[in-house]
Amino acid sequence: MNDNVILVDATGLRCPLPVLKARKAMKALNKGGQIRVWSTDPASPLDFRHFCQSKGHKLISVEERADDIEFLIEKGSE
Repeated sequence: MNDNVILVDATGLRCPLPVLKARKAMKALNKGGQIRVWSTDPASPLDFRHFCQSKGHKLISVEERADDIEFLIEKGSE
């Protein structure tokens, strides 16, 4: 794991809180910075795809695991 990636633990939170928590963490990043988000909300994949498309961020990966979903997001121009 890249040490420069900010980890956002949104496990146990429901929509829209995982996206809101990620958006808040991204404010501290410059363009190209990355966050890794852990979520247990089954709606998260759709929510994060929409968030990234609407805000100009890049959804690098989505990994659905047994207990959670992990997202890697790169900050865009916003």
